[in-house]
Amino acid sequence: MSEPKPPTPTTPGDTYKGWLFKWTNYIKGYQRRWFVLSNGLLSYYRTQAEMGHTCRGTINLATANIAVEDSCNFVISNGGAQTYHLKANSEVERQRWITALELAKAKAVRMQAESDDSGDECPAVPPTPGQGGGRNSEVQSTLRTLNSKVEDLTTCNDLIVKHGSALQRSLSELEGLRAGGDMGEKIRQVTERATLFRITSNAMINACKDFLSLAQNHSKRWQKALQVERDQRIRLEETLEQLAKQHNHLERAFRGATVLPPSFSNPALGNKGGVPGKGDASDEDDDNEFFDAMEDPAEFITVPADPKYHRRSGSNVSGLSSETGMDDQSVNFDELSLASNPESPQPLELEPVRQRRTRIPDKPNYYLNLWSIMKNCIGKELSKIPMPVNFNEPLSMLQRLSEDLEYYELLDKAAKCQSSLEQMCYVAAFTVSSYSTTVHRTGKPFNPLLGETFELDRLRECGYRSLCEQVSHHPPAAAHHAISEKGWTLRQEITLASKFRGKYLSIMPLGSIQCLFDKSNNHYSWKKVTTTVHNIIVGKLWIDQSGEIDVVNHRTGDRCHLKFAPYSYFSRDVPRKVTGVVTDKDGKAHYVLSGTWDEKMEFSRVMQSSKGENGTEGKQRTVYQTLKAKEIWTKNPLPRPSRQLPSTVV
Repeated sequence: MSEPKPPTPTTPGDTYKGWLFKWTNYIKGYQRRWFVLSNGLLSYYRTQAEMGHTCRGTINLATANIAVEDSCNFVISNGGAQTYHLKANSEVERQRWITALELAKAKAVRMQAESDDSGDECPAVPPTPGQGGGRNSEVQSTLRTLNSKVEDLTTCNDLIVKHGSALQRSLSELEGLRAGGDMGEKIRQVTERATLFRITSNAMINACKDFLSLAQNHSKRWQKALQVERDQRIRLEETLEQLAKQHNHLERAFRGATVLPPSFSNPALGNKGGVPGKGDASDEDDDNEFFDAMEDPAEFITVPADPKYHRRSGSNVSGLSSETGMDDQSVNFDELSLASNPESPQPLELEPVRQRRTRIPDKPNYYLNLWSIMKNCIGKELSKIPMPVNFNEPLSMLQRLSEDLEYYELLDKAAKCQSSLEQMCYVAAFTVSSYSTTVHRTGKPFNPLLGETFELDRLRECGYRSLCEQVSHHPPAAAHHAISEKGWTLRQEITLASKFRGKYLSIMPLGSIQCLFDKSNNHYSWKKVTTTVHNIIVGKLWIDQSGEIDVVNHRTGDRCHLKFAPYSYFSRDVPRKVTGVVTDKDGKAHYVLSGTWDEKMEFSRVMQSSKGENGTEGKQRTVYQTLKAKEIWTKNPLPRPSRQLPSTVV
């Protein structure tokens, strides 16, 4: 067997190749393998010919631990999943590999940290287009390169200090020895350590040469860029000085002006004409009031405004003149005189009537190759996957969470129920209704910022108010609280656990939902089911809900077991089917629910139950004799473009 040749750097500081012995098992022992170190990854092959098609294994040095066992053996491990026991032909060759591995590991850790920082932080100001932005990016790239070289120099310096200390110790031991049999062994050790010191010193010298070469090449360019920045700064200072002088001149001219004509102090009165004024002093006061900022205006002017506003304060008169125009503006001057009198009664300022949109804008139609983005994200969580913007809905997760209250009427009806079992039916229907709009919604909501809130105030129209807050960023978690004048309170804390499996994406909501009714003191709780997005790779995206929900009344012990049947091509059942049974604390069934989570739900009162034949899974089925089914919930018709961009609540 030929001796393994030392690692060969193809690109200085980037790639190393060479033969090493790798431990396989106790039968075969160490086997000769071809190792390649490149871009922070250590890969090995049986032969050099396999490099183009078959890689036997790869370990990432960014998370790896490098340990030296003896003069020729060393171990590379990434925490237990992968461990390579390697052996070099000599201590010098082992040290060459150790030096290259430590340099590659330092560079890989640095690159990973820079990648994480660039993914979490967004630039506050976008780069300037054109020449300025290109020069900025070029400077940043050069600084990163020089920083990388400085890190290499630091690593080489640490190695030189380490091997220099070892060489000094060996020389001290050699001086203390007498002429004897151990002299030859000590001389051999000193020779090896001197060779290691020479190798490390050469690496340090090469790194210094690279750094010096880069610094010299870019020094002249940086000097020119610095001079350009200085010139721009001087021109900016001159421009600011001119603007300050102009501002000061205008301010002095305004303060030194005498009485202004009535047409300038009140344009509306000047256009109408023939209106008695209050004199020059009052005009000057009005003029000062118009230009001087007032924090707490105590006077109000009543003017006819837009139909969506009842009254407008005096601080908004200037805005009104620009909105409605001078010709269409009509001012009641009697009220104007009363409003300017501090002793006159002041009218109350009413809130504006909110005009909500009646049509949802269309979603922009951009081509998106989803597989090209998702193929490298298999097995990761959804919060760690970078998504293009047009894959998202123009909503945040807090707004999406507030849409659970679209069918709040179910909770209003539940609050009026006298029977806790009937109330359970309405609560169960409310849990199903929250999935009604998800059938066409393949877009992902935007992740809210930490501490971001969303308030949905529908006290006037619907009698409830809702507030959501993002309470955690990694993992993302939100808290939701809603209170109604009809006697119910809803709160939930939701966090998402998601996994991408290649063909489909599974989203598992974690956390519980609580609903309390003031009149009966009933306290209900339940959890959400798993949402699955299919056809990630090929085909049209579609969403399915599957799993089981147990709605529990903690005061009475009543329970409703809901089952969301997963879609199956071979099943004869209705797609998106949901079934449920309401039982008391003794397990006796009282109501049966059935329907689909995207259309409607019905409930029937159970008159008698009996055991039937065994099912497909060997369990004995229960047959319920019920009264005629009644509809408890029906999906509201969505706006026409809702398939493009559904948003029924917000």
